[in-house]
Amino acid sequence: MKKMMKRIMLAGLACVAGAAILTGCGGGASGGASGGEKQFLNIATGGTSGTYYPLGGALAELLNNNIKGMNASAQATGAAVANINMLKDGSVDLAFVQNDIAYYAENGTEMFKDNKVDTIRGIAALYPETIQFVTTADTGITSVSQLKGKRVAVGASGSGSEANARQILAAYGITYDDIEPQYLSFGEAVDALKDGNVDAGVVVAGFPTAAIQDLSANKSAVVLDIDAATAAKLKEQYPYYNAITIPAGTYPGQETDVNTICVKCILIGTDKLSDDMGGEIAKILYSNLDRMTAAHAVGKYITKDTALEGMSIKMNAGAEKYLKS
Repeated sequence: MKKMMKRIMLAGLACVAGAAILTGCGGGASGGASGGEKQFLNIATGGTSGTYYPLGGALAELLNNNIKGMNASAQATGAAVANINMLKDGSVDLAFVQNDIAYYAENGTEMFKDNKVDTIRGIAALYPETIQFVTTADTGITSVSQLKGKRVAVGASGSGSEANARQILAAYGITYDDIEPQYLSFGEAVDALKDGNVDAGVVVAGFPTAAIQDLSANKSAVVLDIDAATAAKLKEQYPYYNAITIPAGTYPGQETDVNTICVKCILIGTDKLSDDMGGEIAKILYSNLDRMTAAHAVGKYITKDTALEGMSIKMNAGAEKYLKS
């Protein structure tokens, strides 16, 4: 009996000691960066055909190759909103999300109303996801301000794209009462534009966007300009927006630059991720950008100089320290 009690006490002491490095005795992602203990880290991405998934795979590979004892893996998910919820319930440790979705979660607004998630922490802001109001030349629409009375695909109900559409339309003095809103995903929106069933649609993605290129092959696609004054107004009201220019020639028939706004893809964790680990993840990521670019073309937009631009939530202290160094 005494020997059994001694073993229990020793096991308890070992667990307490280990808790300084890992979450509980079973291990986790909150550990130090170089202790060598076995650590498991799950990375939430998006669909396998999207941008997040290959980037997540590349990041997992980099962490496994550069942190002793690390076992990181990327998993396909339903993307941003689902990823926030997975972080909340602890089923993943890192996630790729849009900065506006993260902002809604931290502040308990939009799709996270009454479901606030204030435990998330930023690791780095990665690349722009451009908000593109798209129409076709045959509609005669040349400005967002002309969408009153039109059929507009605003995004799937409750999605980040739908919130973007509503906010931008409001900046032009347009509400859903002024249009015929169609709650379609951007893929569905492009199909509806091809068929003439809507007059305009909202696409939120890195450019050039394949769906818009596909539309251009069938009809003359037109991406509408968001003027500088409206962009500044939106940026002041919503901290996750930034101005961006789609260069002339990005799409077939696009002869001039198009000014619009963007949100950003950001990499986030939770307050359970240690500052040491957060700093190490950021360091490894930005020391191996060639691998991220090899994983997907958007990797060329990931730079340390822009890693804090558009960060819409509290930062992991270790990652912030590294990015400011």
